[in-house]
Amino acid sequence: MPAMSDRYQQWLDAAIQHLEELKARGTKFVPVSPTTLAALSSAHSKPSQPPHARTGTPQKNSETPIASAEPVSARPDREAAMADLRARALVCRKCPNLAASRKNVVFGVGDIHSPLMFVGEAPGADEDEQGEPFVGKAGQLLTRIIQTMGFTRDTVYIANILKCRPDTPGQTIGNRKPTPEEMKTCLPYLLAQIDLIQPRVMVALGGTAVDGLLGKTVGITRLRGQWQEFRGIPVMPTYHPAYLLRNEVAGEKRKVWEDMLQVLERLGRPINEKQRNYFLKA
Repeated sequence: MPAMSDRYQQWLDAAIQHLEELKARGTKFVPVSPTTLAALSSAHSKPSQPPHARTGTPQKNSETPIASAEPVSARPDREAAMADLRARALVCRKCPNLAASRKNVVFGVGDIHSPLMFVGEAPGADEDEQGEPFVGKAGQLLTRIIQTMGFTRDTVYIANILKCRPDTPGQTIGNRKPTPEEMKTCLPYLLAQIDLIQPRVMVALGGTAVDGLLGKTVGITRLRGQWQEFRGIPVMPTYHPAYLLRNEVAGEKRKVWEDMLQVLERLGRPINEKQRNYFLKA
């Protein structure tokens, strides 16, 4: 039997975990529709069509994670599917050290029908406390960026590579980067969110998000402002808001804003003169 891809293995592990959780709660039977059975059968005879292949552009990532046998677009209730995914994430204990130290699983927030999705790296202390991504100082800055673009937090979707705050044993303050193994373990939840939301554009906030999402380790400075692609979705890598808080100079803010102008153009959103001139020298 050919070796399974890493992405397929991640989805398989997530499916097994979900079934184990159902069994632990006393579930003895899982209904499977005829449509699902037919899709499972056809999956062995022909390659699946990625849900994001809208433009006919060849994908750089040829492996498409399998969230379920039925295409997302065919699901009658996207909200119910997202609620089910959230319920599974909230009880996840695949990283025992993170599950033991977290206060809340930080699943994601926003409009699951939005054309725009922001992806960060992991929750910090404020996010862990409130159970919502980007609510600390960096999150407040991200909210202002979103609003300046003409959106609100309620009209975009915000999520992280990691759903739990990385533990910091022996530390009372501060954060640490997620490990590659932690990101690999948690990634299926984000992939399922992307599969359900089907955003037209994604923004990767910071080098860790780019690494976890795209597997690129060349550095955010080199990738920032250059369109990438993830499963047929245009991805704009840019600096994390926390970086702007550490480097409060107009030039760095302008770089991020130029990235956001590219995002607005890709989405076909109108850009006024005031927006175009933010952070430019007088």
